[in-house]
Amino acid sequence: MHEAPPTPAATSPAVPAEPLSHGLKQRHLTMLGLGGVIGAGLFVGSGAGIAVAGPAIVVSYLIAGALAMLVMRMLGEMSAAMPASGSFSVHAERALGRWAGFSVGWLYWFLLVVVLAVEATAAAQIAHGWVPGVEPWAWVLLFMVVFTVANLTAVKNFGEFEFWFASLKVGAIVVFLVLGGLAVFGLLPDTDPVGMTNLTGQGGFLPNGWSGVVSGVLTVVFAFGGLEVVTIAAAETDDPARAVGRAVRSAVVRILFFYVGSMLVIVTVLPWTAQQAGLSPYVKVLDAIGVPSAGQIMNIVVFVALLSALNANLYGSSRMIFSLAERGEAPRGLLKVSGGGAGKGGGADGSSDGSSGQAGGVPRRAVLASVAFGFVSVLLNLLWPDTVFLYMLNSVGAVLLFVWALIAASQLRLRARLEQEAPDALALRMWWFPYLTWVTLAGLLGVLLLMLTDDAARPQVLWSAGATALVLLVAVGRERRERRTSGERGASGSARR
Repeated sequence: MHEAPPTPAATSPAVPAEPLSHGLKQRHLTMLGLGGVIGAGLFVGSGAGIAVAGPAIVVSYLIAGALAMLVMRMLGEMSAAMPASGSFSVHAERALGRWAGFSVGWLYWFLLVVVLAVEATAAAQIAHGWVPGVEPWAWVLLFMVVFTVANLTAVKNFGEFEFWFASLKVGAIVVFLVLGGLAVFGLLPDTDPVGMTNLTGQGGFLPNGWSGVVSGVLTVVFAFGGLEVVTIAAAETDDPARAVGRAVRSAVVRILFFYVGSMLVIVTVLPWTAQQAGLSPYVKVLDAIGVPSAGQIMNIVVFVALLSALNANLYGSSRMIFSLAERGEAPRGLLKVSGGGAGKGGGADGSSDGSSGQAGGVPRRAVLASVAFGFVSVLLNLLWPDTVFLYMLNSVGAVLLFVWALIAASQLRLRARLEQEAPDALALRMWWFPYLTWVTLAGLLGVLLLMLTDDAARPQVLWSAGATALVLLVAVGRERRERRTSGERGASGSARR
């Protein structure tokens, strides 16, 4: 098995499973942690946040980033102590019960395969702009096929894709910060020192007051989604506990620096009133300081960011549904992995699927199941973007916050258990436990309540709450049915005796 929990086994029935590969290296995991959360939400979506918060978007990012950093620290603590391909789904099951593991696992899987369609479609639109002769649907098909093949082969291929994708994104942010910093101090050709003019002018640092900061938080908090994949991927390294600890430590502070640093440069170099929702503030800054072809450069970066997110979502969704199958919460047929790389070929019955070498230990059926639903999502997005797919997208709009809340609730329960039963497993500890965990839960609840008061965000909360309620009903119904079946079997056995 690829999991090694120090705590007692979960109450769900164990399902025989083959081991996943350990083909990911520390550099893959570290760069996945750094680059996995840097996407189109930062490069393009941040413009909407600046438009509502002004220069105070820096504060909005600090608040949203602090929430994400605390959740990641909690998740890192549990994943270092209990590495598992299902990550927080496994932790929720051990802490709160099967209903929690089932619910958070399926909700997160649904979130990934739906968002995958948005990323594939957006990347196809960019590619269509470069090559107008190729229709967007053909680009979508190409992207899906390429990343499906990459995920069906060795896990190291996923790691290499993400390593270089993330390297480009991180490199772009670093170059932007350097150029922007030089522009602020007038050290670039034909530039004068900016000073504090743009931070204090046009209405001041808080042009829309603290309500603008709050609106900014609602706009940018979801840009931090994606960090969770690091802890899912950690289970496929040689030393999961050490790897996830190092990745979490290096990622959270640097990501906060990239996000907050970028926003500070943007609102310092240009007036916040120059920004518009839907347009990249990075392009505007690069244009202002004289970088040639800034728009095309940023298009390339956004394109890579979208493909990176598509690749990571396909990987994360396949491992999540594999973990659900392993715990009896998804069809057992999804447990089949390719033979070879893990050192053990074939299935639970000793059969082999014929693959060998470095392609071993890949849950191919789980990958194909995730891709199949991803294709359905893409078709819905292409055919009915403003109706069917919009409802689908709204139904996962706030799921990330529900997932984060369950991570915090799980950590509250498991931390106490670990301190009693396996204190040595706590290689990475949550800060100021349990106070910051409760603060995080309160913050997440606050964001959800604020979304309910926002006309644009309210449908996402309501539809996501409906989807969550439906999954919870299924989970509770399954659990009750299994208990009733177990009771009937027990009574039947007693009668025979």
